[in-house]
Amino acid sequence: MHPAPAAGAARKPALLVTEDGTTFHGRSFGADGETFGEAVFATAMTGYQETLTDPSYRGQVVVATAPHIGNTGWNDEDDESRQVWVSGFVVRDLSRMRSNWRSNRDLGEALADQGVVGISDVDTRALTRHLREHGSMRVGVSTVETDPEALRARVLEQPQMVGANLVADVTLAEPEVVPAQGTKAYTVAAIDLGIKSRTPYRMAERGCEVHVLPADTSIEQIRALAPDGVFFSNGPGDPAAADGPVALLQQVLADGTPFFGICFGNQLFGRALGFGTFKLKYGHRGINQPVMDLGTRKVEITAHNHGFAVAAPEGGTLDTPYGTARVSHVCLNDDVVEGIELHNAAGALIGFSVQYHPEAAAGPHDASYLFDRFTQMMDARRTGQEGGR
Repeated sequence: MHPAPAAGAARKPALLVTEDGTTFHGRSFGADGETFGEAVFATAMTGYQETLTDPSYRGQVVVATAPHIGNTGWNDEDDESRQVWVSGFVVRDLSRMRSNWRSNRDLGEALADQGVVGISDVDTRALTRHLREHGSMRVGVSTVETDPEALRARVLEQPQMVGANLVADVTLAEPEVVPAQGTKAYTVAAIDLGIKSRTPYRMAERGCEVHVLPADTSIEQIRALAPDGVFFSNGPGDPAAADGPVALLQQVLADGTPFFGICFGNQLFGRALGFGTFKLKYGHRGINQPVMDLGTRKVEITAHNHGFAVAAPEGGTLDTPYGTARVSHVCLNDDVVEGIELHNAAGALIGFSVQYHPEAAAGPHDASYLFDRFTQMMDARRTGQEGGR
């Protein structure tokens, strides 16, 4: 076990205020200062490092519903991207020591190093119940402001998540290549809308050479790679504001290139096919969401991080310029659309997406088969025998 740093006993008072004036007092950890964002709760019992480094949380203050956070510290192996992306972190009981042999610093140090403000000693159960009742909302966390009304006034000046286009904040600047493990079997163009590092790794395990590309990549640049398939990643913000990636995806579909998307990529796939999107009251953020594959009727326990969803009718189909689309997966908790499939005139599968995270870092691996489905779809196109599940 590693003792807590000496400074831990001298953490400052901190203040949290939501846009409707709900106030919580706690103690600071991480960086000093003030931060704002959309307050959302995440129900995972493990994997806080992966959560904090998930680019999909850009612009959000994450409330951990698990009461004890920080006991595994922080290590340099489990980051899901190049930095911490959350605007702030809210916990109930911050561990006084780290006890994982892989950790090389504690959670507070990691957040302080990257300028991220945290608050502990908050009744996160009460805060979560408030967000469930009233919906995700803007929030401020401060170690320098003691007046709740003054902090709330600044909260109300912050932009809403609806209409926010955050992709440019998180996408990489230059292309990167993740080589295939073993013999290369496929070339995949992966559009980085906020991709997690485990995702191209899962494809590389299956023989894919993954070209991770910036979100503003053109269709000509994709065609130059002659990919066997195109992938759209997870990411932050409102899918209704991401017109550029939607237009790119429509060109990909018009070319007939096999497509796979997850999370934000699922929402953009829905838009490209003609469906709408909408904001959920408080979203799905956790690693225990039950989802049914309507084709196989199997239920998967899945990892989620989304505040928006696709508006599409279960059981219906939509004729599009690229083929026939239908809902393929639904959440058993609230019937939210969790997946879409696109079939050509012969009934062959030519594109699909899911709202959840099959790479599951952290989380269950029930949905890992979707990466195999992607390679099967690429195989079918290569051999001229498109189709099948």
